[in-house]
Amino acid sequence: MDIGTVRGLITLALFVAFVALVFWAWSKRRKADFDQLARMPLEEDPPAKDQGSKTQ
Repeated sequence: MDIGTVRGLITLALFVAFVALVFWAWSKRRKADFDQLARMPLEEDPPAKDQGSKTQ
């Protein structure tokens, strides 16, 4: 096996991994998770609790 064949096999493996990643990201099972993550910056944070600085 020469270096050209090795490079071709590596390219093929990376292309298959890329296609698998695209199918995973665009699958309908992941849509709800990605929609929730997309709304996260727009949601308000819950009020922070006072942690330790109690003054009387």
